Amino acid sequence: MTIAVVTDSTAYLPAELSGTYDLTIVPLTVVINGWDGLEGLEISPAEVARALGTRRAAVSTSRPAPSQFVTAYRRLLDAGADGVVSIHISAKLSGTYEAAQLAAAEIGPRVQVVDSGTAAMGLGFPALAAASAAAKNQDLETVRVTAADHASRVSTFFYVDTLEFLRRGGRIGAASALVGTALSVKPILHVADGAIVVRDKVRTAGRALTRLVDLAVEAAGDGEADIAVHHLGTPDRASALVDAISTRLGDRMRDCYLTEVGAVVAAHTGPGLAGVVIHRRA
Repeated sequence: MTIAVVTDSTAYLPAELSGTYDLTIVPLTVVINGWDGLEGLEISPAEVARALGTRRAAVSTSRPAPSQFVTAYRRLLDAGADGVVSIHISAKLSGTYEAAQLAAAEIGPRVQVVDSGTAAMGLGFPALAAASAAAKNQDLETVRVTAADHASRVSTFFYVDTLEFLRRGGRIGAASALVGTALSVKPILHVADGAIVVRDKVRTAGRALTRLVDLAVEAAGDGEADIAVHHLGTPDRASALVDAISTRLGDRMRDCYLTEVGAVVAAHTGPGLAGVVIHRRA
């Protein structure tokens, strides 16, 4: 049985994995001052960061249209796939999952859609697991269950210099956004039940990064784990996180990736983002 796996552009899969896994990626759109471009194809995170630094710039994002998913699904099925598993960014953070569901309803039960409940490599790890299962000729239900299972094994934590951009985009409530402005508090955020919430509060960026390391190690537990560190315009900060986490986890850390987030997440977090995704292997 041949099962195709689809994800979206917010998975931020590492470039070194290109060609290793058979995945179809449907891009989201970023709009800057009325001009729109496809994430990963027509617009870069650096362009978004520059726009956010301009006082009057208007930056927003939009989901793929259901028709984009219909086109992708039909192309894969027409090419010989017996079914499609489509796994996407949290439904509480984007309308992408809903668009994929609408497309799947048009095509029928050969397309199964999974809400990863998170984003970035929190989405990427279960998408890769699903692609691995599909490569082993697993059936549609097994690949779907694999995606959902691995989505439940990820924990996502991140730090941003300001919560203003998350507030503007409606990804975090106004009350939570106030936490980041009161007394220069630096919030640590995480994705819980598909939504972004404040996890901890510290006083400085340095302490925030130290706390990210602690949270990553706690989330990994006693077993083996894969790690992804994301950043936006702060590669040195990200490298320091990788070094600190790898030291703490030792030989329990398996795969480790360091990537810059794409334009969609950049639009909602702003420059200075540092994030860690932990994927527990068992």
